Amino acid sequence: MKKALRGILTEALGVTLGVLLTAAGLDMFLIPQKIAAGGVSGIATVLYYLMHAPVGLTMLVLNIPLFVWAFFRLGWRVCLHSMYGTVGLSLAVDILMPWLPVPTHDPLLGAVFGGVVTGLGLGIVFRYHGTTGGTELLAAILRTYTGANVGQLLFLVDAAVVLFAGLVFKSYELALYALIAVFVTAWLIDIVQEGFSYAKAFLIISDHSREIAGQVLAQLDRGATALQGRGMYTGREREVLLVVVSRSEVTRLKDLVRQVDPRAFVILADVHEVLGEGFKPLHEEE
Repeated sequence: MKKALRGILTEALGVTLGVLLTAAGLDMFLIPQKIAAGGVSGIATVLYYLMHAPVGLTMLVLNIPLFVWAFFRLGWRVCLHSMYGTVGLSLAVDILMPWLPVPTHDPLLGAVFGGVVTGLGLGIVFRYHGTTGGTELLAAILRTYTGANVGQLLFLVDAAVVLFAGLVFKSYELALYALIAVFVTAWLIDIVQEGFSYAKAFLIISDHSREIAGQVLAQLDRGATALQGRGMYTGREREVLLVVVSRSEVTRLKDLVRQVDPRAFVILADVHEVLGEGFKPLHEEE
């Protein structure tokens, strides 16, 4: 019971921190530069300059019909899960706006740093299993009608908001700056969710897999996992080695494989996060 309560409190604090950072990114960088970087916040930014309507309140009002729609299409659990982050962000944007400075009036800097701060905030919100409603909720609803990928729908909805803002503000430049903010935000969200690429995964296909694995264990002090594979052209059964190493060990492993079997087939891929022996302990994520 205590562990469950601790988990709930940790998630609530994480979502709160993420919401505050997202609101800061909007208030300090995006809204002052008229950068409507997609989503409900983008629509609210446009309405703020057209009607002087408070951005946070407008975001909350725009989310209400989405929540009603989601209640019937996705169920009450989805709505409840999104409620805290959505209401919290709306309140934070309006409460913090009078108190936060505007450090730059350059729209390019506003787009870049606004994307960084809001992306960091949203990434933290998502990492702690929260959401801020808005176009994410709309994309999830539309998916029930079209069956399309949520990410694709989210991109289309955000692109439509950016285009709408560009037309209203009569500025193609602001639309382009908004696109920069959208991409930077998405990039930061991925970094917070997945982490920086700090390790590399090797898939090694060789007739000398056991010897390569032995060298990996002896020279690199790394583990190797043998996966069963079969060549579709030759029909031959063979082992495929999976080895995860740090960046500094990439060249050493390449040289090791080359020495044992110059004809080996090697696939090298980025790994954003590795949990377990030799890397980050798994229990830290609990």
